[in-house]
Amino acid sequence: MSFFDAIRSVFSQYVGFSGRALRSEYWYWVLFTVLVSISTSILDYALFPFSNVSPLNSVTNLVLLLPGLAVSARRLHDIGRSGWWLLLAVVPLVGWIILLVWTATRGDATANRFGPPPQPTSGSPAVA
Repeated sequence: MSFFDAIRSVFSQYVGFSGRALRSEYWYWVLFTVLVSISTSILDYALFPFSNVSPLNSVTNLVLLLPGLAVSARRLHDIGRSGWWLLLAVVPLVGWIILLVWTATRGDATANRFGPPPQPTSGSPAVA
């Protein structure tokens, strides 16, 4: 799945917590959110240089929160885990490391309780 296909897929399932997500879809989404966050931080600094508030970055992060949670849950579904495991993120360090390993793990090649394996778009090779 290409970068733009992944972003399009995540936005088309804005709050879709069911189904499964490819590793490439998840990691391209992470890259997208980091790039957008850096861009809005720079814009905030340029537009509000003497202020401690960052309204553009705050609004952007709120807009990207739900699709980020949804694609994360779908990524966990791809390895056979419930989206509720995202609550590990509240456990400092250990929870983050576990979630990092799980999101980098290859997905199930066959159907699991969350559905069939996701299919990559635009003819790219499958990287579950």
